[in-house]
Amino acid sequence: MTEAPPVKARGLVKRYDEVVAVDHIDLNVQVGDVYGFLGPNGAGKTTTLRMALGLIMPTEGTVELFGRDPLREGARALEGVAGFVEAPRFYPYLTGRKNLELLAALDGDGANERIDEVLQIVELSPRGGHRVGGYSHGMRQRLGIAAALLRKPRLLILDEPATGLDPAGMRDMRLLIRRLADEGITVLLSSHQLPEVQELCDRVAIVDRGRVVYEGALADLRRQGGAGYRLRSTDDTRALAIARAQAGVEHVIGTPPTPHGLSFQADEQHVGALSLALGAAGVGILALTPELATLEDLFFRLTETNGAAGSEQAGADGREDPTERLAQAS
Repeated sequence: MTEAPPVKARGLVKRYDEVVAVDHIDLNVQVGDVYGFLGPNGAGKTTTLRMALGLIMPTEGTVELFGRDPLREGARALEGVAGFVEAPRFYPYLTGRKNLELLAALDGDGANERIDEVLQIVELSPRGGHRVGGYSHGMRQRLGIAAALLRKPRLLILDEPATGLDPAGMRDMRLLIRRLADEGITVLLSSHQLPEVQELCDRVAIVDRGRVVYEGALADLRRQGGAGYRLRSTDDTRALAIARAQAGVEHVIGTPPTPHGLSFQADEQHVGALSLALGAAGVGILALTPELATLEDLFFRLTETNGAAGSEQAGADGREDPTERLAQAS
């Protein structure tokens, strides 16, 4: 028998009076995913996670965790599920260990016996006896993950775990999440830290103004973004003008002089024609390398389309086709 998916949402809507915070969102998190849930601030990510965990009621639609609806089944639906929405909160005047002991008493099922283990996993063993009020932001985030791990989750839901961290903290958080995923935990990661998501996640959903504009494999999204190239030449100023005038060469970006050269999109035939045009103009090619579009490039293409363009691309039911949107943005 096939196991029910960790998260399955269909047609989720949340309205607050006249404001539509979440607009018919579908999500499909599969076992083993490191699933990135991306969007600008205010796009509806946290509201969606709150509905998924049964913390607020959807206006319309359904969500199931391993086939269980939190609204119908209550706490039973959260078996095997842990994490935090927004920032984890603890008693600041108690130690990290004492906070975990209080949570373990609520969880039961031998959770108290796992305190040493989870502190070691998140690398807080030396600070477990210190008051949480003296912890850095990154340490409190890691303590939040330790608290979630007390439940031995199969699904870990993390809402912006790297927000506010310095580069070292972000690296440590990334390594921790990767290690947990390698141990078989499915991770649903809400974030707007695009480089982190690009390194961590294999599948993503991008939400904009309460609506999913893409869901699927990150590799597929990057392929849909088209073939990109990076060009460095002996005269990037002239190369920029030639590339912008060349048929079939699009999205030429560069502000010479710069050590990074120019970037553009084109198919192989037009790349060859551009190479010949540069040679005929006496511009030497120092480097011409293909590169997939970054997640950041694709994210902004999908979320920065203006309202007029969105209206033109909407189908008969008024909802936009995200594949067409990405193709036109490319």
